[in-house]
Amino acid sequence: MKINIKNKKEIKKMRKVGKLAAAVLDMIEEYIKPGITTEELDNICKNYIKYKQKAKSACLGYHGFPKSICTSINDTICHGIPNKTILKNGDIINIDISIIKNKYYSDTSKMFFVGKITKKNEYLCKIAKKSLYNALKIIKPNIYIEDIGCNIQKYVESKKFTIVKEYCGHGIGKKFHEQPQILHYKTKNNKIKLKPGMIFTVEPMINMGTEKTKIMKDGWTVKTKDANPSAQYEHTILVTNFGCEILTLNKSDNIKSKLINI
Repeated sequence: MKINIKNKKEIKKMRKVGKLAAAVLDMIEEYIKPGITTEELDNICKNYIKYKQKAKSACLGYHGFPKSICTSINDTICHGIPNKTILKNGDIINIDISIIKNKYYSDTSKMFFVGKITKKNEYLCKIAKKSLYNALKIIKPNIYIEDIGCNIQKYVESKKFTIVKEYCGHGIGKKFHEQPQILHYKTKNNKIKLKPGMIFTVEPMINMGTEKTKIMKDGWTVKTKDANPSAQYEHTILVTNFGCEILTLNKSDNIKSKLINI
């Protein structure tokens, strides 16, 4: 397995494209209201990325994906295709942004609340975000990749939620998906030690009910099998000499961009 270690020049480019992805999430926040369609959200993001940022969506056309962002509402876990669906009061929605700029990729997502949501859904989102933050706070050179998944699974299951196992984080750089895979649960097959210069995503998907999933007829949209809600937060991170750096930090994040974990 070849894992690309980024040099200083590459890291500089990854920081720039990471900030662009985060900026899209910051920009779209004000549009998340009852009555708007996910297709309208997609068009807003598409135009912002193309004309304001002079960048490209990494989603658009990827293995045939038809839109520029992923919009996953309520029981949709990931890869929701923007369409005529109208957001309603009480919905929770994950928006996943992937950007290409100067041949480098970034990838990030977060949850948005539509109007007033239930306390159960708010708690689900809180735990999903905390599971990501907890994992980022242990990342440093010489820990094993499997330590990340163990940390996430232990915390999430202690809160009586479940981890989606079919989808994982991934290396990222000049390619959208590189090695290594970052699993969000305990496994014995990730005895790879982290090294400074590694860049990858951490993106746990947390379900209120069963961890089981189903793929819809469009071939993309992934839903929970029992129709219970799901939540996800994602960041692209750089392993540093002393911990990690979040390359996709957005304005709603309540964590430092550079974490000292030694």
